[in-house]
Amino acid sequence: MNRIFQLNDDDYSFPPASMANRQGLLAFGGDLSPNRLIVAYANGIFPWYSEGEPILWWSLDPRLVINPGEMRVSKSLRHTIHSGRFEIRIDTDFEGVMRHCANTPRDGQISTWITDDMVEGYVQLHRMGLAHSFETYCEGELVGGLYGVALGKLFCGESMFHSMTDASKVAFYYLHRFLVEHGFKLIDCQQETNHLVSLGAYTIDRKDYLKQIKELVAEPTLKGNWGDGTAEEIDINITQADEAKFRAYNLDADLALNSDDNYF
Repeated sequence: MNRIFQLNDDDYSFPPASMANRQGLLAFGGDLSPNRLIVAYANGIFPWYSEGEPILWWSLDPRLVINPGEMRVSKSLRHTIHSGRFEIRIDTDFEGVMRHCANTPRDGQISTWITDDMVEGYVQLHRMGLAHSFETYCEGELVGGLYGVALGKLFCGESMFHSMTDASKVAFYYLHRFLVEHGFKLIDCQQETNHLVSLGAYTIDRKDYLKQIKELVAEPTLKGNWGDGTAEEIDINITQADEAKFRAYNLDADLALNSDDNYF
């Protein structure tokens, strides 16, 4: 059935990610509070919507991932990395990276999905030490970067940008190196792009992804600022209601919501 679930306002629970429809759409509603975002990522779910829409929650099948230690680095990229052209900083301008990602034009995308509410929610996660940015500078100017969320030994990449050739790839190289050094076991890249595939990403079935991350997010999380050496590994208790119920709706061809009076 092509259905969507409505999240509850009084808890942070989600339906199982395996119940997303063929496009990967699972639910709508809720908020972008840190607690809800943490529960979402721990269960293989992420928000993605445009201004004026309700918050939409997705779990794609298949899922694009990279194993730390398996990034492909071309000769030209390796030359750029060692040229000294760029300076890399970590967690010094998280919001700036998000704003640049939001304002970067992308093929086939009319408006940004990184709304002001999205920025506010992830900045809160960053202040909690759970969201991180890798930033590429040239002559003091921010020219590339990426950001994402870390839980246990899982890093969930969200978006990247560049205003100079290879600037985002250089940021990704240093992110990858950092994750290898700190024992991370999986990088979630969400949806397939040629850019990420060129760096070594590949797709896996959602069921396999969900099985892997269940174990990975249960491991200690490197929480804090990753750039100044103050981050520490701590255990994070991620919980949601065991018997939460959600109202389900049918989605017709026009994406209108028709109530099934169904509860999961």
